[in-house]
Amino acid sequence: MERIFTMPVARVYPLYVTKLERKGRSQEELDEVITWLTGFDKPEVQRRLDDGTTFEEFFAEAELNPNVSLITGVICGVRVEQIEDPLMQQIRYLDKLVDELARGKAMDKVLRA
Repeated sequence: MERIFTMPVARVYPLYVTKLERKGRSQEELDEVITWLTGFDKPEVQRRLDDGTTFEEFFAEAELNPNVSLITGVICGVRVEQIEDPLMQQIRYLDKLVDELARGKAMDKVLRA
């Protein structure tokens, strides 16, 4: 797990973009999801990507949305609501939101509106 914690978010971000664009979604939608989850605005997200911020640093500086507990379901064969490590759970929250976007879920449902 430590390997993913110390991985720069910028290393995974283009993979998220590629996945979403293949499914007809956009980078702007990804940024909206990240903003909703972390409280960072788009320039803050970009600065962290440019600075090589690790997942550990990224989520340590984030103010998670109060509705993150509404993110439920399975990602990588594990229920996100049952992940015990808080950082891994936050990373999986992001993965889950990206997966929901890729599956065509409406943005208001992805953002738990």
